[in-house]
Amino acid sequence: METNLVTIIAVIILSLTFDFINGFHDTANSIATSISTKALPPRIAIILASVMNFVGAMTFTGVAKTIGGKITDPLQLTNGLVIVIAALVAAVAWNLLTWYYGLPSSSSHALIGSLTGAVIAAAGFSAVNFYGFLNIIEALVFSPIIAFVTGFMIMTLIKLIFHHAIPHVINRRFRFLQIFTAAFQAFSHGTNDAQKTMGIITFALVAGGFQNTLDIPLWVKASAALAMATGTSVGGWRIIKTVGTRIIKVEPGSGFSADLSSALVILSATLLKLPVSTTHVISSSIMGVGSARRLSAVKWGTSQKIVLAWLVTLPITAFLAGLSYTMFLGINRLATTF
Repeated sequence: METNLVTIIAVIILSLTFDFINGFHDTANSIATSISTKALPPRIAIILASVMNFVGAMTFTGVAKTIGGKITDPLQLTNGLVIVIAALVAAVAWNLLTWYYGLPSSSSHALIGSLTGAVIAAAGFSAVNFYGFLNIIEALVFSPIIAFVTGFMIMTLIKLIFHHAIPHVINRRFRFLQIFTAAFQAFSHGTNDAQKTMGIITFALVAGGFQNTLDIPLWVKASAALAMATGTSVGGWRIIKTVGTRIIKVEPGSGFSADLSSALVILSATLLKLPVSTTHVISSSIMGVGSARRLSAVKWGTSQKIVLAWLVTLPITAFLAGLSYTMFLGINRLATTF
């Protein structure tokens, strides 16, 4: 139990580190368009995103339970705590690498891929609940498509309604509305992304024998929400630049459409207790909005790089987590020998 206590403390620190990095890695998801259109000054936008991320994170727990119990049963794992540590090390490493290169990859893909890879390395493919895993993958795959279509439809509707509007007048109104859609998007981000860390901590608590159910303790909710909000307050300027300027040229109307469509998709997924990639959803919304204006409005070269990051994140993080687990197990055996 003493060893487990030390290990669970390490798991909690690593989990909150991942959550903090997720906060600044995904800050762009909430505020890139509002900064790009000058609807909000950067500092105010980040404060707004931090507060609304915290509020969103404290509101729901369904996604956390999905992460904690749908990929595998933590009660059936022998080295559950080591599995979680290996998964977190791989996910944090991938997040930092993609943040450094300004690539809006998915923290959700990184965490889910890492956890699955570590479980396979520890207990084989039979330990993975493939029905639950496939449900999660379906949500991750279809949510960007739904976001693209939703963004396209909302932007098309706005074009039809405001076709004869005076540009500078309508831009001023949409800049004002973007304040609310940015807040809504930050709230929805918190309802989904922060819960993944809550789920991984609860998974570790069950695997380590500290609790028997997947109910999320209040201190886990509060600490994950605070870590996410603090990370958001740091800001992820490299990714903000990519999302806000390198996919399409964002105008107030298109920024409003992208924010609203992505927030609706993310919150719907949260209500269905499904983890989605907020990065994928928001980037896809922006692509959909740009396509509604005209296909040439989308910078497809940047979009291809983002899609490539989406495709490789799951297998790479799964491999890294499996490698990390094997290394940790080898180190532990070596320490025991001596």
